[in-house]
Amino acid sequence: MIANTIVASEFDLISRFFKRPVPAGMLGGGDDCALFRVTPGLELATSKDLLLEGRHFFSNVDPYTLGHKSLAVNLSDLAAMGAKPVACLLGLALPSFDEDWIARFADGFYALADLHGCVLIGGDTTRSQTGVAISVTVFGEVDPAHAMRRNAAKAGDDIWVSGVLGAADVAYRLLAGSLTTESGSGQPSRGLFALSETLLEQTRAALETPVPRVFLGRRLSAHAHAAIDISDGLVQDLGHILHASGVGARIDEGLLPVHPALQNLSLEDRRRAVLAGGDVYELCLTASVDQRDHFERIGLEAGVPLTRIGQVVAGAGLEVYDQAGQLIEPLPKGFDHFRD
Repeated sequence: MIANTIVASEFDLISRFFKRPVPAGMLGGGDDCALFRVTPGLELATSKDLLLEGRHFFSNVDPYTLGHKSLAVNLSDLAAMGAKPVACLLGLALPSFDEDWIARFADGFYALADLHGCVLIGGDTTRSQTGVAISVTVFGEVDPAHAMRRNAAKAGDDIWVSGVLGAADVAYRLLAGSLTTESGSGQPSRGLFALSETLLEQTRAALETPVPRVFLGRRLSAHAHAAIDISDGLVQDLGHILHASGVGARIDEGLLPVHPALQNLSLEDRRRAVLAGGDVYELCLTASVDQRDHFERIGLEAGVPLTRIGQVVAGAGLEVYDQAGQLIEPLPKGFDHFRD
């Protein structure tokens, strides 16, 4: 993935690409620990994600978009808590020192960090024998009275999702070669290759440059009960809320916000992408019925679609009904690092 173009030390890599000034009141890289303050009355929120080459991203990915995504997936966790980003740590393992690759990665990372005021205050680098590995830890602050927890959903709540679903899963499967369209002879045709290329163009940004809904999460936190970001599929991640809250849910498939590029896929492929597709990083939230006006207004003000897809019910388990009112069984499963 990275050409061995320049030999440099770990400290040279850090000082050239990842040591930028931090705001007053913070202590960044250079000491054994970084220091920062949390606003009095607020609580610290933190999360970590690990991305591995060949597991979470392809070897030929644009390093700029990889820098963006490595931070975006963590900021999405803060968004699901309703937290404001404050700072982050970056761990980076590289097989070699490629100046151009590292510079583009750093630019992508810092562009998103600057947008959300998430200051890079430290981390670590090392040499890897098995490809690129990226570990990011984010820190945010949140009003404990408005922190959106997974265990706060209540029977009767509406279920909402932000944005649209399915595009990232389709892009991933196209790049992996596991989503193909065949001609009647069983062989891919030139026209169908063109169709796949167009579909990839329409969906790839959702996979490689997801938009963490930080601002939206903070606005909705005063109106929602529970929330989660959709990283491993709607069915699986909503299931985490239901399990933690001791409730069940019913979803209407016809209400789900499907990315328009998926309209020509088979029902099976579209259903899998929308219900079980990962790497979405949209928010799934529950809120009482009397919050509908607030959700619709906030979505319009933020320029992000918010769609009501179902309802939390007493009991346990998740049921999804198709447009004919028939129960969909079995439901497609989301991503699991030790199963898939």
